[in-house]
Amino acid sequence: MRHMDGLQAPPAEPDTAPTTEATTASRLAPRVLTSDVPELSDTPLDGMGQYPLLHRLMVVGAVAVVVFGIVIRFVASSDMWLDEALTLNIARLPLGQIHGALRRDGAPPLYYYLLHFWIEAFGTSDEGVRSLSGVLSCATLPFIWVAARRLGGKTVAAGALVLVATSPFAVRYATENRMYALVGLLTAAGVVALQQVLRRRTVTNVVALGLITGLLLYTHYWALYLVGVTALWLAWQAWRGPEGRRGGALVALGAVLVGCLTFVPWLPTFLYQAHHTGTPWAKPANFAAMVNAVTSFAGGATSQGRALALLYFALVGLGLFGMARGSFHVDLDLRTRPRGRPLALVLTGTLAAAVIGGYASRSAFQARYAWVVFVPLVLLVALGVATFADRRIRAGVLAATVAFGLASGLPSTWTSRTQAGEVATTLAQLGRPGDIVAFCPDQIGPSVNRLVPPGRYREITFPRGTGPQFVNWVDYATASNRGHPAAFATMLERLSAPAHQIWLVWAPGYQTFSTKCEQIEADLLGDRSLGAHAMFPYNQVTDSWITYENMELVRFVHVG
Repeated sequence: MRHMDGLQAPPAEPDTAPTTEATTASRLAPRVLTSDVPELSDTPLDGMGQYPLLHRLMVVGAVAVVVFGIVIRFVASSDMWLDEALTLNIARLPLGQIHGALRRDGAPPLYYYLLHFWIEAFGTSDEGVRSLSGVLSCATLPFIWVAARRLGGKTVAAGALVLVATSPFAVRYATENRMYALVGLLTAAGVVALQQVLRRRTVTNVVALGLITGLLLYTHYWALYLVGVTALWLAWQAWRGPEGRRGGALVALGAVLVGCLTFVPWLPTFLYQAHHTGTPWAKPANFAAMVNAVTSFAGGATSQGRALALLYFALVGLGLFGMARGSFHVDLDLRTRPRGRPLALVLTGTLAAAVIGGYASRSAFQARYAWVVFVPLVLLVALGVATFADRRIRAGVLAATVAFGLASGLPSTWTSRTQAGEVATTLAQLGRPGDIVAFCPDQIGPSVNRLVPPGRYREITFPRGTGPQFVNWVDYATASNRGHPAAFATMLERLSAPAHQIWLVWAPGYQTFSTKCEQIEADLLGDRSLGAHAMFPYNQVTDSWITYENMELVRFVHVG
């Protein structure tokens, strides 16, 4: 039986070229603690000993790319969209109120508490708030290096580091005020902790693995799928794995289960959220979403994103099946290579579990939720790059991934993610104190509210008639179905009469709303005592993988 030993395989000793006899013997021996692919940069196949200058240029180039990737993690010109503004509004609450707000929001608490203390130190500007994600994303890089170094040596480590530094997915969420950069950090740290426990079963290593497991569960609920699949793999290793692995796998499984126990105090809140909040704004996905998730890792439905996705898929295949047999020759082993098996199992198993779980709970599948498997994917891709024996080929392949990654990821630093800024600018120019600003649906309220002067306008949202700072996701579909557009329009007319303007900020196509927002506009347009002025239309954007929050603004003035 071939062993799944990919999580802890160290590289071969440098400056050694195995003889034919040694190579044959190594193929026949059980692979428990050694890699089945030598550290390729130290083999005669590299052909780089003749080109020391080129080697130095490659090292300098890799360092420059990583530094550049770090810098762009702190550059984003867009205003905050719904999720970011809502996250900030919750985190700004007194500590004792955050739990109650999250009960209505549907998220676990760790990132919100971290952000609460972060903004006390660095303020609530867009740059100050988003810098937390940037710091967390940068902190992920050392863990990526360590995990990849233990997996396949310096070749795999360098590849993984460059891939993450220039990943459009990593850059995108390093510049967003959400918990996804924290998910990436904890996932990478979890891989390192698991490697440590499988190598040395010390108390420190075991506690670290259990702690990281608990923190992941308190960061994003999709971690439940990742932890579950990992626990199943560890249970299999403890039962049927190689003799040298079973003890470590059993201890690691125990640490993971203890980490899960730390989630028990939050379990009542989680069950309430699962029953009452969910994701009413989207539909559950099918298994095609597993492919779409990887495509989103590469930058989505752009030309450069698709090109990078093709590279990812090819390199994942090589990382799982490939074995170098010469400078230009790679064999494919359909039984898969030992180093890639656990990563592939976690990657596909977690995504499959998420799709099945989404069907069972009627919750949505979003590519950003797949952050929990981003690290295993990158490690598989790095293994694929290292499959090429000749370093010049590896450098060329890696350069292509960097070029496509930056071409796909850089636009996220300047692409607008919301039209909230346009609304706020128009209000500043033409709005008057006491004007009514109405939002339909309520989901577009938080981003605009963040940009207007506090207390200047009377802001109200449809369907609940509440303020715009928060979105109450509890039984959201029921609330939107019960919302009455005509009654809401009448209320706006009454509140604004006789001298205040009505500003209707609305957008079509939101799940569970049907045409109710359009009906509100139609009812206001039908009131002859109001003069209507369309300030700007809904700006449909379909060619970008960046979340874009579209809005339309209509101004109504009393003319009677």
